[in-house]
Amino acid sequence: MEEPPYLPNPPASRSYFNRFTKQDFFPSQSFQTFSSYKLAVSQTLPRLRNRLAARSTDSTELTTLKAHSENPMHRCLTWWDLTWLAFGSVVGSGIFVITGQEAHDHAGPAVSLSYAVSGLSALLSVFCYAEFAVEIPAAGGSFSYLRVELGDFLAFVAAGNILLEAVVGAAGLGRSWSSYFASIIKPDNTDFLRIRINKFAPGFNLLDPTAVGILVITNTIAMTGTKRTSCLNWIASIISASVIVFIIVMGFVHSNSSNLTPFFPYKAEGVFQAAAVVYWSYTGFDMVATMAEETKNPSRDIPIGLVGSMSVITVVYCLMALALTMMVKYTEIDVNAAYSVAFDRIGMNWAKYVVSICALKGMTTSLLVGSMGQARYTTQIARAHMIPPWFALVHPKTGTPINATLLVTIISCVVAFFSSLDVLSSVLSFSTLFIFMLMAVALLVRRYYVKDVTPKNELGKFIACLFVIIGSSIGVTALWNSNSRGWIGYTAAGLFWFVGTLGMMLLPKQRVPKVWGVPLVPWLPSLSIGMNLFLIGSLGRVAFFRFFICSAVMLLYYLFVGLHATYDLAYQDRQESKLGDGKGNDNQVTAS
Repeated sequence: MEEPPYLPNPPASRSYFNRFTKQDFFPSQSFQTFSSYKLAVSQTLPRLRNRLAARSTDSTELTTLKAHSENPMHRCLTWWDLTWLAFGSVVGSGIFVITGQEAHDHAGPAVSLSYAVSGLSALLSVFCYAEFAVEIPAAGGSFSYLRVELGDFLAFVAAGNILLEAVVGAAGLGRSWSSYFASIIKPDNTDFLRIRINKFAPGFNLLDPTAVGILVITNTIAMTGTKRTSCLNWIASIISASVIVFIIVMGFVHSNSSNLTPFFPYKAEGVFQAAAVVYWSYTGFDMVATMAEETKNPSRDIPIGLVGSMSVITVVYCLMALALTMMVKYTEIDVNAAYSVAFDRIGMNWAKYVVSICALKGMTTSLLVGSMGQARYTTQIARAHMIPPWFALVHPKTGTPINATLLVTIISCVVAFFSSLDVLSSVLSFSTLFIFMLMAVALLVRRYYVKDVTPKNELGKFIACLFVIIGSSIGVTALWNSNSRGWIGYTAAGLFWFVGTLGMMLLPKQRVPKVWGVPLVPWLPSLSIGMNLFLIGSLGRVAFFRFFICSAVMLLYYLFVGLHATYDLAYQDRQESKLGDGKGNDNQVTAS
C-alpha cells in the first residue's frame, strides 16, 4: 500500500472567519483530487485494518493534536467553576423534563428508585471519567480516552454517538424549555407555541420555533468566552439550588401518602425501564471532563468538581422525584411540565411560576454548559480529522471553538424544530449508556494493558476475563427482557460475572494512577459495565432500531471520509516526527 506524500500543516496567516476553501475542510492527500480519492477508496480494506489496530497516546491527545486548533484555549477554571458547571449542566437536563413522563408511563411513585439506580450507574461512570480527565486533561473527553485505550475505530464509533448525544440532548432540552415556557402562559396547553402540521408523522408534526430561539441564544453566549460563561452559570445555579430546596420542602409539606399507593404499579420492569430513560437526567457531567484543557489544576479540581457534585445531585434527584409523586397521583401527572402543573393542582398557583422559572433556568444553564462541552468534544474530533479540521479552530480572542459550536447549534436547531421529546429521549439514553459502558472497558484496559509491556499470556487472561464480564452482563439483560424470573439463570450469570471480575483482580496491574484513581478496580468498572448494559437492554426495540440506523449512517461516513482523513493524518504526524528526528526509513505507522 502506497504511503501518501507528506503535507505540512498550512500556516495560520488568515483571519479566523476567512477559511472556506476545500483545503480548509479537506486538507488530506486523499481528498486533493478525484483520482487521489479513488485511489484511497480502493485501499479501504488495508487502511481499515491499519486504523483498527491504531491507538493514540497521552502525549498525542495532549500536545500534538492541539496544533490543529492554531490558538490555545484559556486555562481559567477552578474546582468551584467545575462544581457549578456540573450542577448547571446536569440539574435541569432531565429532572424537570423526564420525571413526569416516566412516573406517568412506566414507574409510578417508584420513579425515585429509578433515579437511585441511574444515579449509582452514573456515579460509577463519574469515577472513570475523573481518573481519565486527571491523567489526560484534553478537550476531547471520552473521545480522547477511548482513542488512547480502545483504538481509532472504536473512538470514531464513540465520536459519532457523542455528536448524536450532543444534537439530541440539546434538541430535547430546547423542546422542554418551550413546553415549560408555554405552561407559564397557558397551563392547559403546553403545545400552543408550536405549529401543528397534520401531514407529518406523529412525533414530528409539532414544529417548535421557540426551541430554536433558545438554542441560538445559549450557544451564542457560550461562544463569547469560557470564564464569562462559567461565572454566569454558577450565579444562576446558586439561585436555582435555593429554589430546588423550596420545591422539595413544599412537596413534602403538601404530600399525600395515598398518592404513593401502589408504589410499583408497573412492577420492577417499569422501574428499570424508567431508569434507562431517566439516565438522561444525569447526562452532562461528561461535559465537565471536556473542560479539563481549560482547568488550572486538573489533578485536584476535576475529582472535587465531578465526584462531589454528582453525589449531591443523585440525592437531590431522588428527593425531587419523591416529592412530585407525593404531591400528585402518578396517573394525573402532566408529562410535559410536571412540577409547575403539580403545584397548580395543590392550590399553590403562585408557586407554579417559581417552579417554572427554576425549570427554565435549569434547562437554560444545561443548554449553556452543554454547548461548551459539545463544542470541545467536536473540536478534538476535528483535531483528529474524523470530521473536517475547520471545526477544530479556536478563536484567538475568545479562546473558544466557535466553528464547532456553530456545527452543533445548526444541527440541533433543525432536530428540535421537528422532533418530539419522547422520540429524542430514548435515542439519547442509548448513546449515553453505550459510551459510558465503553469508558468502563477503557479504564480496565488502561489499568491492565500497556503496549509492549504486558506479557502475551497476561493479555490473553485479561481479554478472557473481560469477555466473561461483558457476556455475563448481556446474559442477565437477556434473561430480564425475556421475562424469565427464575433464580437459577440469574445466579449462574451473576456467578460468571463474579468469577470474571475476580480473575481480573488476580492479574497484575500494568499501570497505577499517578495522582487520583478509581477505587476498587476492577470491581467498580465491572459493575459499571453490567449496569450500563442492563439499562441499555431496558430501553426497548425502538431505541435499538434508531440507534443502529444512526450507527449505520456513521459507519458509511467513516468508510468514505473519516477513515481516509485519519489515515493520512497518521502518516503526516509520522513524517513530521521523522523530519524532527532525522530519520528516513521506517515503515511503521504511528497512530495520531
